[in-house]
Amino acid sequence: MEISKLIAGNIKTLRARKGLTLEEAAKLTNVSRSMLAQIEKGEVNPTISVLWKIANGYKVSFTSLIEHHKKDAFVIRAKDITPLTEDEGKYVNYPVFPFQENKSFETYRIHIKVDGLLNAHPHLAGAEEYITVFSGQVEITAGPETFLLNAGDSIRFMADVPHSYRNTGSKDAFLSMIIYYN
Repeated sequence: MEISKLIAGNIKTLRARKGLTLEEAAKLTNVSRSMLAQIEKGEVNPTISVLWKIANGYKVSFTSLIEHHKKDAFVIRAKDITPLTEDEGKYVNYPVFPFQENKSFETYRIHIKVDGLLNAHPHLAGAEEYITVFSGQVEITAGPETFLLNAGDSIRFMADVPHSYRNTGSKDAFLSMIIYYN
């Protein structure tokens, strides 16, 4: 299934469950009414930043906007993951394991090309991120603090503050990310 159609259905269903008009949803998410309407119709492929605004406004996990129907067990093939991109394709997010109601986390595989950057909005209150860098060099800023991580380094930080990821190395960076909702 095309990612924009999957996202469209999930966002429309969530808004309906919450009993919100498009106008009310726009106020909650800080995403314009017209943009929400286009997303719900599958006419646009929203950016990661817009999806985070919607997730935070609806008080749901990011992956609840992009997940397929749940099964008891499943294998996720790399070729089957539709990546989400930012920074003109320099920041690529592969949603791997979506949020489940009986679990409090979701996981991603991240590829940041040289000079790639993502400025992320705060997640839900109490959310934490756990990141391990597998190759490359990444500068992570969480609130007022900045950390430089190299291959093999890991970090945990509170993600309910503005944070960012920047590839400061001379080659592409690959990392894993777990977002834990406390």
